[in-house]
Amino acid sequence: MLEGLTMDWRDLLDVALVAFLVYQLIQLLRGSRALAMLSGLGLLTILYVISHKLGLYTLGWLLQHIFSSLFILIVVIFQSDIRQALGEIGTHRFFRKKSATSGLVEEVAASCVEMARLRIGALIVIERSMKLGDMIKREGVRVDALLSRQLLMNIFYPKAPLHDGAVVISKGRILAAACILPLAVAKGQSFGTRHRAALGITEETDAAVVVVSEERGEISLAMRGELNRNLDGARLRQVLNDLL
Repeated sequence: MLEGLTMDWRDLLDVALVAFLVYQLIQLLRGSRALAMLSGLGLLTILYVISHKLGLYTLGWLLQHIFSSLFILIVVIFQSDIRQALGEIGTHRFFRKKSATSGLVEEVAASCVEMARLRIGALIVIERSMKLGDMIKREGVRVDALLSRQLLMNIFYPKAPLHDGAVVISKGRILAAACILPLAVAKGQSFGTRHRAALGITEETDAAVVVVSEERGEISLAMRGELNRNLDGARLRQVLNDLL
């Protein structure tokens, strides 16, 4: 049955490029509202097939007219996501994840070192592969600002309105502040609320959490339910670079 099929380097290149584009599309949509909307379109497609199989003419007619304008619907619904995707392609961000990560690490580490020196408490959650959108929706104040050490220090300044709670960082941006995290049960050691919160979120997700203790001026890093304490700036940078 497959005897007449031949494949040369152009076919392999074609398949590889399509696979690459599909992968990048999934990476862009993962955790976004666009993915939920695509799931809804997938459900409509299933209903359309079922309506034809069962002879549900009214439903089939309605869905057929919806799909006839599908391209316009996609452009209207996903216009902001399409604009963002084209912007990322134009700035070559697909290939610059390493530099973005190094910038994130430097801003977080520099702010934590300074806050430890000034004895300012901080709780910084860095999102990894597991999305933290549900936690942000339940609790916290949406910020959605470019990450910088100055902004982090302003948020955690003791008299600032958002200092009490955690900051959530994703892809080089501060998504939310004043987030309430689940508390871990203290095991053998008398951890404070910040450290228990850091352990609690890392027991439920793969996030990395940096804690600055205002009492001791100490920097700690929580990961997978374990706490690495008393880190200096160089060690914090090294650990974060290894994790991210």
